[in-house]
Amino acid sequence: MPANDLDLLIGAARAAGQIALRHWGKSPRTWEKPDGAGPVTEADLEVDRALADALTGARPGYGWLSEESEDSARRLNCERTFIIDPIDGTRAFIKGEKGFSHSLAVACNGTVESAVVYLPALDLLYTATRGGPALLNGAPLTPSSPLGSEGVSALTNATALQPEFWPGGVPNLHRAFRPSLAWRLCLVAEGEHDALITLRDAWEWDIAAGCLIAEAAGVRVTDRNGGPLRFNAPTPLTAGVIAAPPRAARRASDPAAGSVIEQSFS
Repeated sequence: MPANDLDLLIGAARAAGQIALRHWGKSPRTWEKPDGAGPVTEADLEVDRALADALTGARPGYGWLSEESEDSARRLNCERTFIIDPIDGTRAFIKGEKGFSHSLAVACNGTVESAVVYLPALDLLYTATRGGPALLNGAPLTPSSPLGSEGVSALTNATALQPEFWPGGVPNLHRAFRPSLAWRLCLVAEGEHDALITLRDAWEWDIAAGCLIAEAAGVRVTDRNGGPLRFNAPTPLTAGVIAAPPRAARRASDPAAGSVIEQSFS
């Protein structure tokens, strides 16, 4: 049994990748979740079961929060909780694209301590621990150093760049997108893109691991209001995510929240 949580997560993520790749590109059985929550496949559920067995079997005192498992209030009484997305980017997975990931994190009293994001089809393993380095396949990650908002490459959807969110004018951002939100955070951590903007509420399992990896690389990560992120909440949703190198922030109004977004990439 691994002595530390990071090694446990790494082993579980690699095993999850083997399961996912057995289904990937082979038209797995797929159906829609209730209430418009998106698609799920037989691979998502098989990976979820395997991760639950491996992780809670090794750490029976930890809580469990996963996109594909029924939630339980028990996790709220646990000092440490696994926060898991068995397959982040299920739509890409269904299409046979490579940009899906396994997102695994351990949170302690609301703060993520260990994190792994693994893309098995690309063999990219991102890892981090609180107070330690952020690594990609064992090599340190370094974010970009943008000198201003002009020309910044931002991972976001088109909605976030609507004029109503930018009373001072929409900046000259180069918009990009990747199917896995966890991977998007990692791409900011490694400097492939300068920022991530998600104004809509985000599920904890999509972002817990990626947020620690980005922070460990030196990226500033907040909610859309500029506030800190906490995890293992009774309702596991955060008020969006902004991730960018920690420079003087541009500001933009969020009418839905009636607040100001600190965007940290100027």
